[in-house]
Formats: sequence, structure tokens, C-alpha cells
Amino acid sequence: MATTTRIRPRAFVRASGGPRYAVALAVDALGTGLLRPFLLLYGVTVLKLSAPVTGTAMTVGIVAGLVCMPAVGRWLDRGARSTVVAASMLVRVLGVALLLAAPAGHVLLFAMAALFLGIGNQAWPAAHAALVATVAHDRERDAALALARALRNAALGVGALLATVFLAGGTTALRALAAVTALTYLAAAALAWSVHVSANPVETAQAQDRDGEPPPRMFTLLAANVIYVFCLNVPEIAIPLVLVTQFHASPVWSAAVFVANTVLVVTLQVPVTVLMSRFSRRTVLAVSGVVLTASYLGFLAAASLGRGWGTPAIAAMSVPCTLGEILYAGSATALVTALAPPHLLGRAVARFQLSTGFGLAVSPAVITALATRGPAALWGTLAAATLLSASAVRVRAQRLVRP
Repeated sequence: MATTTRIRPRAFVRASGGPRYAVALAVDALGTGLLRPFLLLYGVTVLKLSAPVTGTAMTVGIVAGLVCMPAVGRWLDRGARSTVVAASMLVRVLGVALLLAAPAGHVLLFAMAALFLGIGNQAWPAAHAALVATVAHDRERDAALALARALRNAALGVGALLATVFLAGGTTALRALAAVTALTYLAAAALAWSVHVSANPVETAQAQDRDGEPPPRMFTLLAANVIYVFCLNVPEIAIPLVLVTQFHASPVWSAAVFVANTVLVVTLQVPVTVLMSRFSRRTVLAVSGVVLTASYLGFLAAASLGRGWGTPAIAAMSVPCTLGEILYAGSATALVTALAPPHLLGRAVARFQLSTGFGLAVSPAVITALATRGPAALWGTLAAATLLSASAVRVRAQRLVRP
């Protein structure tokens, strides 16, 4: 059992890539918060596309971004770090530029914009994790990853809040929103590139010599991660769906759950990750699965209370669900970076992001399909699958040599 990590604020910033890189993360997240929640509205409102066509184009963009992940992993293993982070931001500038250039009714340009935005959104997490793992080590790296997630969630929230103001201005305001987003991505890319972080030349040479070697013993973790990542869409999709369709609750409840989730992640991600550093990463990841399972069962129990008490009970159960999310986010990526040999770090984090992206892509369809079959189907299935994943992570942990 390790001792609890203590890191001073300056060390946090240094371990996260330095002040300029921290600003780049915040600016990039601000841009993402401005556009990502309203991309569908942009296609429908500004470009006059049908909702099914817009949604399909966005899905294709996500899938195409996942297809690019193996190439991103190889690029990282060849030594690039800040360059890949900057590229993931620049490709989104191109995506937004295509949005602005697309005339009304032009499906192809919107699809191409969604493609480039999808590539950037999928490539960034892997590139960021590799950069942090290059400049920070062991538990300091874990805390730096947690700090970046908290910072990113705060900036995403601010961006989304500003975007709601733009929405009142109609089509012209949405185009202005897209233009501001492009500028934020461009500024973030310049800041990220300026830190000039690359891998150790020895590790780069090893990666080139052993190009076909896969990261070791990660199949169980990747498969479990597909299930774990469903928790990220519970506050955004599952809870609003249940509150609106089952309890006919006011949208204010769904908004309150989303805001509470964001605030808890921003305020607790770093202290909880540091506190749990006394335990192994695999143990924390398994515990997060147990906490998520308990919260899903709590949602199931709350669903039986009816419209009177059911709505506040569902909202209350979002708190332990968010705690499970915090434990998961603070241990999963950190475990991958600890398991991967340095010369295969890029491919390891890319494959992990591939599993994350796949889980995020399929979870809305799975959640909505299960919800139509009733609370037992939705929450019972999520609970069973998550507990099975946590058990697999814990059992497999006994066979692994690395932490």
C-alpha cells in the first residue's frame, strides 16, 4: 500500500506540461464547450439539414476519428508529443472552417466538418495522456491527468454556458459561435505546439525497432473500459431520458443534475485522485466499478418510487454515480500509462482511447434501447455489466506484474 501523494500547486502545473500548456488545455476546452453540445443545432438551424441526416453525419465523424487512432498511436511512439496535441487542435480548426463555408443544404461539407472535428476530438485524449506521461512520472502523473480533467470540465462548462447565450441570437449568432470556436482552437494549437515536448530519443528508437509489438496484456482492461465509459453518458442521456419520459419532470431537474456533475468533477477530481493514490490503480478502478454498480441499483430503486419522490431520488443518486465516474477517470488512463512500456506508450493510449470512443459512440443507442424496456432493463443491465467488468479488472489484476 502506497502513501498518499502530496503535490504543490506549482508541481501540478509543471507535471501537466507547464503554464502555457495548461492555458492551451483551458482554451481548447472552452472552444469544445462552445460548439460540441450545439453542433446538431448548427446543422439543423443554420444549414437547414434534417435531424436524422445531421445525426448520421456526426456519428460518421466519430467513427472516422476512431479509425485514425492506430495511426495516432504510431505517430506518438515515433516521438511526437506536443506536435500531436497541436495537430488534434488544428484539424478541428479545419472542421469549423468547413462549417462556416458550408451553404444551406450542403450535406457533404457538413459531413466533412464532422469528420475533422471527430478526428480531433478522438486524437486529443491519447496525445494529451502521452504528453503528460512524458513530463511527469508515477503518482505525480496521475495527479496531473486528474488536474487536466478538472480544468477541462470547468472550461467545457463555461463554454457551454456562453454558447447558450449565443443561441438566443439565431443563425447569425451560431455562425459567430463557430468562428469564435475556430479562433480558440487555433490559439490552443499554437500554445500546445510552443511547449516542444517530445519522447526520449532512446524510447523512440526502441519503438521503431519493435514497430509490430502490441502493448502487453490489455485486452481485459480495454473490454472493461467499453462498459465503464457508459457512466459518462448517464448524466447527459440516461438521467434526462428517465426524468422526462418516466416522471415527466421539468427540464430544470436534468439541467441541475448536469451542473452538479460538472461541479463535482471540477472540485473533487484532483483531491479524490490524490487521496486514492495510497491504493493501487487497479484496485481503485475495480472500486469505481462497484460504486457505479451501486449507483445504478440506486437508480433502479428510485425509479420505483413514482413521480412524487422518484424525481428527487434520481437526482440524489447522480451524486454517487459521479463519484464512481471520478474514481474511474482518475485511475483508468493512469493504469494504462503505468502498464505500457515507454516505447509503446503511444499505441497503448491510442487503443485505450479507441475503446473509450467506441463505448461513447454506442452507449446512447444502447441506453435509449434499454430505457424503452423499462427501468429494470436499463439500470439492471448497466449494473450487471459494470460489476462484471469490475470483477474482470480485479481478477486480471492478480496476474499482472506491473502496477
